[in-house]
Amino acid sequence: MRPPCKAAVSSLILLLAIAFLCTTGVNSEDPYRFFNWKITYGDINPLGVKQQGILINGKFPGPHINAVTNDNLIIRVHNQLTEPFLISWNGLMHRRNSWQDGVSGTNCAIPPGKNFTYVLHVKDQIGSFFYFPSLGMQKAAGGYGSITIRSRPRIPVPFPPPAEDFSILAGDWFNTSHHRLERILENGHNLPFPQGLIINGHGKNGQTIFTVDQDKTYRFRISNVGLTTSINFRIQGHKMKLVEVEGSHTLQNTYSFLDIHPGQSYSVLVTADQPANDYYIVASTRFTRKILTTTGTLHYSNSIKRVSGPIPQGPIDMTSSLLQARTIRLNLTASGPRPNPQGSYHYGSIKPTRTIMLENSAPIINGKQRYAVNSVSYEAPDTPLKLADYYNISGVFSLGSIPSKPTGDKAHIQTSVMGANHHEFVEIVFQNWENSMQSWHVDGYNFFVVGYGIGQWTPASRRSYNLKGAVYRCTTQVYPRSWTAIYMALDNVGMWNIRSENWARQFLGQQFYFRVYTPSKSWRDEYPIPKNALICGKAGGHHRRLLS
Repeated sequence: MRPPCKAAVSSLILLLAIAFLCTTGVNSEDPYRFFNWKITYGDINPLGVKQQGILINGKFPGPHINAVTNDNLIIRVHNQLTEPFLISWNGLMHRRNSWQDGVSGTNCAIPPGKNFTYVLHVKDQIGSFFYFPSLGMQKAAGGYGSITIRSRPRIPVPFPPPAEDFSILAGDWFNTSHHRLERILENGHNLPFPQGLIINGHGKNGQTIFTVDQDKTYRFRISNVGLTTSINFRIQGHKMKLVEVEGSHTLQNTYSFLDIHPGQSYSVLVTADQPANDYYIVASTRFTRKILTTTGTLHYSNSIKRVSGPIPQGPIDMTSSLLQARTIRLNLTASGPRPNPQGSYHYGSIKPTRTIMLENSAPIINGKQRYAVNSVSYEAPDTPLKLADYYNISGVFSLGSIPSKPTGDKAHIQTSVMGANHHEFVEIVFQNWENSMQSWHVDGYNFFVVGYGIGQWTPASRRSYNLKGAVYRCTTQVYPRSWTAIYMALDNVGMWNIRSENWARQFLGQQFYFRVYTPSKSWRDEYPIPKNALICGKAGGHHRRLLS
């Protein structure tokens, strides 16, 4: 008998792999996209200083993920570093599947020399997002990249197709290694001011160039992937039409600049309607005493002139930022990932079942700088909370270890988990009494940003809420000595991270986990533990589920 040819064997392996993955919670009717990533160290020099970076397949930033609504993304990650590693997916909802979230509260780290396969189903999502390394301060070494989820064919998009689609990953950068930054924080000190800003891995030592044709319109997807600072983004001589924020089509307002806070993503249309020259693309820090600036280039294909002239200046006041934030609203007539309009969900007519108030603070605990939420500074256990919850392992966390309102108690360190019930509809108020800008993210969810205000939030503040057309997103800013209110439907069972997107604050405890619970054991509500799940900590003696 003739041996099977290599092509037949490869096809059989692929079919078996798909059959296996179909039992892990992905939808076998939707397309599959396979990725194979090798995580390594490598020399990089974003600001002209050589340092050790984290590369994916030899690249910094890492590979772009280009997907379509409801795709299954099968991403095999080989950790070739000398330290544990995890990737998280900023903005992906992981419907019924917090097992794939890629943070320390849900996943065991991938040990050096080992691999793990993420199985992501981008169910009912469109938009602009990014991925990043979530452990320690690894994000300061790179390892991040952009994610685009496009609409399915025949789902209407509320603007003509652009000539091209560009991704911009911008943010602050430190010339110090991520290990050194971790030691600074662990020793109880604040991070130094960053050395500069970068766009797609380049600072002023290297040009990031986007080539456009005269009179054509282009889409720019911009994410702030930095560690600590808000940025102001603008393009010399050009207006930007905002069309999407973290998966939601917006009213198509036109702006000359956009404030983008840590963890946030925006999508704009830019028409090349100016004389054929080169123009500055500018990112500068916002709300900092010293303003850092970096530039890229918008290059007209028929230009014979290099970029010149003064770099356009950004705003310096807080009022313009707050006013801009209030103009960003949902496009109620546009389709989202499905044919029905986004505005068909009447969140403003639903009475919240509870109000949660989260107050950030910067306490000194045991002589060292920490950061806290409602006087609790999070400490990660050696066993992921999701594993402890699934296997009913005691001593890892306790529900209610963080209060749902500020208590004024002395700040302390604890593994903080807040409980909530599936199908609750909650109001969350982020209260900021500090003089610095805050940025908050919720994994596994989008929420309606219903209000911003100065000073103390009170029940009377609800009179200023936007109850029709509030933007629907996963990351929101809170201005200094101010509050931000959101409405959120708890429709995604799991263990979800709520965190500061200022990564030093997150590292030193300004985060907690939200356990959205149902007694149901149905896969309709939550998928079981994946067959390839890594097991660690106190869960070490437990077994994954059987293959059947």
